[in-house]
Amino acid sequence: MIFKSKSRFIFSFVVVAMLLAFVLPSSAAKKLNVITSTSDLASLTQEVGGDRITVESIAKGYQDPHFVEAKPSFLLKLRKADLLISVGLDLEIGWLPPLITQSGNPRIQSGGSGYLDASQFAEVLEQPQGQVTRAMGDVHPLGNPHYWLDPDNGRRVAKGIAGKLGQMQPEDAAYFQQRFQDFDKRLTEAEKRWEEMMKPYRGRKVVTYHRSFPNFSKHFGLNVIGYVEPRPGIPPSPGHTIDVIQTMKRDGAKLILVEPYFDLKTPQSIASAIGGKVLVLPPSVGGEPDASDYFKLFDYDIGLLVKAFNETK
Repeated sequence: MIFKSKSRFIFSFVVVAMLLAFVLPSSAAKKLNVITSTSDLASLTQEVGGDRITVESIAKGYQDPHFVEAKPSFLLKLRKADLLISVGLDLEIGWLPPLITQSGNPRIQSGGSGYLDASQFAEVLEQPQGQVTRAMGDVHPLGNPHYWLDPDNGRRVAKGIAGKLGQMQPEDAAYFQQRFQDFDKRLTEAEKRWEEMMKPYRGRKVVTYHRSFPNFSKHFGLNVIGYVEPRPGIPPSPGHTIDVIQTMKRDGAKLILVEPYFDLKTPQSIASAIGGKVLVLPPSVGGEPDASDYFKLFDYDIGLLVKAFNETK
């Protein structure tokens, strides 16, 4: 009798286990482990990946994504990654390729099944014509890599990521597409709000420290008339600083946009000379605590811009 009871118990346990295997949602299956080079890509990936993925960024939003200190811990993350998503256009050229090579993960090597260059989905601006030399500074030969600051590019990249996730995990492809559709709808509504906020300032002339904002400026109608850097990646010289001051005085520009990781000394001296204002404007998710996802990044930056424009009429 005891033997029969144990047999029935074991049989019942096996049946229940088999039923659970069929009825549990696919979220109980292994999640795709995604690593992104930047926080902006991580935010977009989370939007479309939902609870079917884990995602982590290597670069933090307050860091200059051109210059990230490679750490041994990054190798461990990359070694375990199912998918690596990069900004591309040589943004990470100084630090990511060696990490990929040393990770020993064949999936995420360039051209591998687990490597995705997100720039292929974006509208890329400032593609140099002719030969690019070091005398031009840190010019990106393939175009400006700060494309995520155009919400239309955010939409394009999110769609591309959703497609890639679906290829890697076909059983969840419909889920990823539904997540993208929801993201697209929310982004469309948010764009209406952002564009209404920026409408009174279309055509407003500004100077930026680095060439981080061409896509943002094009989308929202700002006119960038100069840069604190004489050339990308080259520190400002006294002569160039005087040129920027004269340009801003001539054109009536009052606002200087500076990324959080640049020294404020020269921008502040320029602002003092023209009676203008320096605005520290994070170009990436996580650059400030309030800019904690892709939507909040635009909410935060546009809120700061509107306030600064009103203060520098």
